[in-house]
Amino acid sequence: MQTKYNKVKEAIQSKILDGTFEPHQKISSESELMKQFNVSRHTVRLAIGDLVNQGWLYREQGAGTFCADRSKEEHTGLIQQKNIAIITTYISDYIFPSIIRGAESYLSEQGYQVSLFSTNNNHDMERKFLEKILTQHFDGVIIEPTRSALSNPNINYYLNLERQNIPYLMINAYYDELEPFRIVIDDEQGGYVQTEHLIEQGHRNIIGFFKTDDMQGTKRMKGYLKAHRMNGLELSPNNIITYNTEEKSTKPVEMLEKILSDTNEERPTAIVCYNDELAINLLDVIREANLKIPDDISIVGFDNSFMAELTEVKLTTVAHPQSEMGELAAKVILDMIEASKATQRKENLEKDYIHFEPKLIKRHSTAENK
Repeated sequence: MQTKYNKVKEAIQSKILDGTFEPHQKISSESELMKQFNVSRHTVRLAIGDLVNQGWLYREQGAGTFCADRSKEEHTGLIQQKNIAIITTYISDYIFPSIIRGAESYLSEQGYQVSLFSTNNNHDMERKFLEKILTQHFDGVIIEPTRSALSNPNINYYLNLERQNIPYLMINAYYDELEPFRIVIDDEQGGYVQTEHLIEQGHRNIIGFFKTDDMQGTKRMKGYLKAHRMNGLELSPNNIITYNTEEKSTKPVEMLEKILSDTNEERPTAIVCYNDELAINLLDVIREANLKIPDDISIVGFDNSFMAELTEVKLTTVAHPQSEMGELAAKVILDMIEASKATQRKENLEKDYIHFEPKLIKRHSTAENK
C-alpha cells in the first residue's frame, strides 16, 4: 500500500512533470497540501524536504517553496549519453516487433541506446512512461499514441517535452491537437482499398469491423464508408460494427456469430477487418458456421502481418510498412535532435507529415460473389 508520505511526494512530482508547476513557480502551501491529502503537517514537510534534497523544489526564507529549474541540472554530465525512448501500445505482439526492430537497428548503428516502453493502450501507463522520460535524460522519443481517437489526459506531459526541448514524433497515429511530426500509413485510403476490392468482385452486402478508440480504426471506417458512397451503394447501419480495446477479443466474435446465425437476415458475402489479428479470430467463427472462405464469404485484413500467411487460407490484406516505418522514424528523430540543438522546431505542418500509401496484397481469402 502506498504511504501518505509517498502519495504527497508523487503528486507534487506529477504536477511538476505535467507542467502544472513551472520552474520558479510557488507550489501549494503546507496547509493546502494538508487539506488536499488529509495528512499531518509532519507528513507534508517530510515529502517537501525529500523533494528539496533531490532538487525538485527549493525554499526561500519567508516566501515559500518553489519548483526548481531542473533542465540545466539534468543535462550536466549527461551530454555524452545518447538515449532514445520508444513508446508503443504493445511490444511483443502482432506487427510491433517488426516496427521496433526497424527503429532499434538503425539507432544502434548510430550509437544510441534504446529504451522500450509498452502502454498496453492504457493512458495511465502512458503517463507513467512520460514521467520517466521527463525525469531521466533522453535525447528524443518515438511514440505510438494511446487510444489516439479519444481525448488524451496526458497532453500536458507532451507540452512539457516541448518546453524541455525534447524532440518527439508519433507513428501509426497522432494526437491531432498537438499537431506533432508523424509517420503514418494512409488509413482512410487503406479502408477504401479494402472495401473497393470487394465491391469490384461483386460484393454488395459487406460488413465492416472497426476498432474506434484508435485513430487508425476511425479512418479505416471512413474509407469503408467512402468506398460505398463513391460506388453508389446503399449501406446498412447494421453492417458497421465498432468496438474498443477491452472488447477486441470478444465483441467482434460475438457479433459475427449472431449475424451468421440470424436466418431472418440476408447473410453478408464479405467482411472488412480492422486488422489481420481480427480477421484471424473471425475465420474461426466462419468455420464453425460451416461456411467456406472464399466460396461462401470473403474477408480482407489490414497490415500484412505474419498472421496473414499462417492459416490454410492465405489472407488478402493491406500492407503496412512495419520495419520501414520504424527505420524512417529513427532517421527522422535523429534529424529532429540535430535541429533542436540549433533552432526551435518549425511550425510547418506540411513538412511535419509523412505517410505511406496503402497497397493491397491479394491472396486467397477473397473471390468474386457468384
